[in-house]
Parts: sequence; C-alpha cells; structure tokens
Amino acid sequence: MRRIRWRTIVIGVVVAVAAGTGAMAAPTALAKGPAEASGSAGPVLVWSGYAEQAVVAGRPPGSSAVLLAIVHVGMYDTAVALGLHAQAYLHRERAPRGTSAAAAIATVAHHVLVARAPAQQAVLDAQYDQYLTGVRDGRARRAGVALGERVAARVLRWRDHDGLDATVPYMQRPPGPGVWQPTAPTPPVDLLLTQVRPLAMRSVGQFRPAGPYALTDPRYLRDLDEVRRLGRSDSTERTAAQTALARFWADQTAAQWSRAVRRIVSERGLGLGQAARLLAMVWVSTGDAAIACFDAKFHYVFWRPVHAIRASDPTWQSLLNVNQPEYPSGHACLTGAVTAALGAYFGTDRIDYTVDSVTNGEARSYPTLGASVAEVTEVRIWSGLHFRHSMEDGATVGRRAAGWALSHHFRR
Repeated sequence: MRRIRWRTIVIGVVVAVAAGTGAMAAPTALAKGPAEASGSAGPVLVWSGYAEQAVVAGRPPGSSAVLLAIVHVGMYDTAVALGLHAQAYLHRERAPRGTSAAAAIATVAHHVLVARAPAQQAVLDAQYDQYLTGVRDGRARRAGVALGERVAARVLRWRDHDGLDATVPYMQRPPGPGVWQPTAPTPPVDLLLTQVRPLAMRSVGQFRPAGPYALTDPRYLRDLDEVRRLGRSDSTERTAAQTALARFWADQTAAQWSRAVRRIVSERGLGLGQAARLLAMVWVSTGDAAIACFDAKFHYVFWRPVHAIRASDPTWQSLLNVNQPEYPSGHACLTGAVTAALGAYFGTDRIDYTVDSVTNGEARSYPTLGASVAEVTEVRIWSGLHFRHSMEDGATVGRRAAGWALSHHFRR
C-alpha cells in the first residue's frame, strides 16, 4: 500500500459538506455536459455524487448507506429500462427508443432525493435545473424525464413507511459489567435502523452474529488488553503512523466509500448501465449490512472499551469516540459489505483502488479488497473503539448481507 497526497488524486465529484450546513459543491472532473455523457457513466457518477452530498449532510454512516441504496436502486432500474441486460430490482419499465439517459437518470435521482432528503430540496432543485440545461430540449429529453418520474414513483412506493424517518426512543438497560452506556449527551447513533425495513434481507435479524465473548473468556481478556495498550489516547505503544491511519479512517464511512467506488467506476471506464449496476450492488449490500449491524448492536448492547477499562483505570480515554454500542463494529460491517460487493462484480479480490479521507486530506492506494478490510480492523483497535472480535464479526455480517442481496438481485 502506498500513501499519496490528496492533491495528486483526480476526484470525480468534489464534496463540500460543511458540518451542519449541507452546502454542496458541483461535480468537477466527471461532470461532462449531459448531452456528451449520454451512453457513458457520466450521469450516474454525477448524480451519485449529488446523492452522497445530500444524504450524508447531518446523517451518520449507517442510515446514509440505506438512503444511498434507495437512490441507486432507482438509477439501476432506470438503466435497465434504457437497455441494460440485467434483472430489474423492482419492475422493468419501458423506454422509447432515443430516450435521453441523462434526463432519465437525473430525474429519478432528483425525485427520490427530494422525497427522502427534503431538507436538501433547494440545492437539489438548483442542481437538477442546471443539469437539464445541458440536455437538448425535445422528445428525447421529455421521454427521459417521464421515465425517471415513473421509476422514482415506484421506488418511493416500495420504501413508503420503511421506518427510516421514525423516531425510536432509547431505553437504557441497568448499568453493570458488559452493559453499554452512552458516551455522549446526544441520542445513540442510528438506533432507528433497528426498526427499518430491510432492502433485500427477510428481516433485520437475519444475519445477527453470535454475540460478544463472555467477560471471563480468555479471548475477551486478550482483546481487552490489546485495545487497552494500543487504543489509549496517549498510548506509548501506538506509533505516529498508526495514529494517522486511525484518523484517516475516521471519515464518514458511507461518504468515504462512496467517493472510492465512484473513482473505481471512472478509472475502469464502465458504461452507464454497468456503473448503475455496480453502485446499486454496493449500496444495497451496504445498506442491509448497516441494518443488520445495528440490529445486533442494540440487541447485545455491549460496552465499549472505555467503560470496560475504566473499571480498573479511571484515567483511560480512547483516541476516538462514537456513541453507539460496541458489538459488532459498524465500520467493519459497512467495509465488509462494500468490498464483498466489489469482489462479486469484478470476480476477484485483486483490484487496485484508492480511498481518500477528508479528515487528514490524504489518500491511500490498496492492491486488494481484503487489504482495506484488514487495515480497518487494526485502526479501530488503535482508535480505542473496538475489540478485535467485534471487527471480525462485523466484517462477516457485511459479507453475509452482501451475499444475500447479490444472490437475489442484479442478475444479468
């Protein structure tokens, strides 16, 4: 693996989401005019970038992944209607010959996003209007808009009352050994995912893992000692390079992988249909992995290392902090699903790809999909956030959720 500076990477879509503001930047390197991008991945990449920006504004990674899946299912079914030889996710629509792909993709993405991320409507409307100015007015554009509207309506009916906008109250269990307690005054992160209807899975608990080790298990004691030594905020055993890597992967996980997957699409020159298919495979897999992961988190409600270690060392503080139960790791679930979907699409683990991070302005290149999974496992221990067992089981949850989604959808 080699690390390269941010400025040496050609970024497909630039993200400029100020904390809490939802401000969005226009796409740059991949933003060809829609007319010229017809037949290429341009429309899918641009609107995938816009979707990322709208979805992650003020939203944690797990629910972001579910919303990204919903938008990308719409773009995928639109691509199928436009001629992609693949199984539609919901329903195969019919598109007249000559239908504008750019107008269709923009319309389905815009309409779904406005309905599911209404706080971003003003920006999305402006992006949509500007985008369509690059599509020649006429029968092709009108047909594209009509197709996008039909697919969007079907997607929104599919996800109507799916629980993603619900308010779920948190009930704290009596404190004690092994019981998680909130680590911030804000509500626990993504508790609502325990009540969200899955995208492809039969139920939220379909892939619930076996659970954390017992507190007396030698394997738990081994994991506890490891994170106690390496995950402390002022650890003398964690190297400066390890600390930098921990911060590199502290980016918003859904946004970080969204940028990486779009870059893979661009670098490999996929066409519009295959780009829509790959992105939908990734996000349906990852969205269900998030749902499965948070079902398990709030089922087991296992304590974080900070609570376990402070029982004997009140001065111990983790390098990073998140406000959700420890088992299984959310980052491992999402990373396991993304990499499993990419591996299924390309038929190999050996893919050269780059991941960048807005937390330190750097990018890293990897020779295999497994390399990033292995690195994420280590950095969350170095961050003081997770026990190793949680990382391993989280990655398994992600792979299993992806395997189910891909065996039931996206067939050629």
